[in-house]
Amino acid sequence: MDRIRINFLFLNVGHFFDHFFVLIFATMAATVLTGDWDLSYAQLIPYATPGFIAFGLCAIPAGWLADRWSRENMMTVFFVGIGASSMLASFADTPLQLSFGLLAIGAFASIYHPVALAMVVQGRRQTGIPLAINGVFGNFGIASAALITGLMIDLVGWRMAFVAPGALSVATGIAYAFFIRSKEGLYPVPAESEAARPAPGGAEATSQRKQVIRIFSVIFVSTAIGGLIFQSASFSMPKIIDERMGDFATSASLIGWYAFIVFSVASVGQLIIGYLIDRHSVRHIFILVATGQVVLFAVMREIDGVAALLVATGFMLMIFGQLPINDVLVGRISRPEWRSRIYAARYVVSFMIAATAIPFIAWMHANWGFGNLFMLLSGAAAVILLCVLTLPSTGTLIRGAPAPR
Repeated sequence: MDRIRINFLFLNVGHFFDHFFVLIFATMAATVLTGDWDLSYAQLIPYATPGFIAFGLCAIPAGWLADRWSRENMMTVFFVGIGASSMLASFADTPLQLSFGLLAIGAFASIYHPVALAMVVQGRRQTGIPLAINGVFGNFGIASAALITGLMIDLVGWRMAFVAPGALSVATGIAYAFFIRSKEGLYPVPAESEAARPAPGGAEATSQRKQVIRIFSVIFVSTAIGGLIFQSASFSMPKIIDERMGDFATSASLIGWYAFIVFSVASVGQLIIGYLIDRHSVRHIFILVATGQVVLFAVMREIDGVAALLVATGFMLMIFGQLPINDVLVGRISRPEWRSRIYAARYVVSFMIAATAIPFIAWMHANWGFGNLFMLLSGAAAVILLCVLTLPSTGTLIRGAPAPR
């Protein structure tokens, strides 16, 4: 295995850790901590909000440091920092103390997306599949957070659910630090899309500038609303399973298993979409994904049991499928030397809006229930669909590169 592939593997493992650590608490809140600390689900989950705010807000300085200092060294900081923060969270005896641990986890988690995604697309002409593969690792982090946390709660207690993966992440960071000591051969030779491209002039320049502005507008609007949808669905999934599949999910381990099934099957969506957007119009694929979310969220309102599990898998497949689309568009229209900062800006928008999902879920669960939550998410997906319809229907930025022969 050459150094490029080894580095890609480290980046993929990092994406797994990134989503794993920020969702450990979601399973704990749905199962054991409400009883241990005598709080309702709605009272407990807002303590995760500062961590999700840090997850978004700290992405800007992380992207700036990566572009100015070193993307590789920032990834080492990510691995070691998020692992140490997780171990620190295990010492909490009160919800407030745990909130500080989650804040530290969120701050280090913010490093990953602006830094690692810029490394994933660097030097590549076709970025859909690499971003999709990387996204699948992140999705398995989401799935495994529910499964592994549920198993560890039942077997060894909730504190070890923070300690064991934390120690593994620190060890991975140390291994990566040794790996990057020699950077020779770490990145491919820049492809044509990475090279300096002559700027068009006159009317062509004006037309391209307007197209880029329109695409960026769609990226950031769909990112904001998509962040709310993604966080609401993924964070509340253990509780949704607990309520809608109560006859089947009778323990923390079983809740974790069902959530793992939903997220694992849904992760295939990123591979499918990644393949398609390298070969077909991004606009058409995006319309399909957004329409699927509108319909499936609306269907989810009144159903339970196995049907709820199937529909939940369907809307998570569409949510996961949307994730690489905006990242591919950013990679196509941004210059390499600015890419970490542009990804940072996108993820600040995404995760800052996502942070509002936690108190939003708490309020909805206490007052209206999850049925009405699904209807609101369906409406939010409809807004994304309307935005996507404004994307240009032609142009290389939208069509994608030709398939390799």
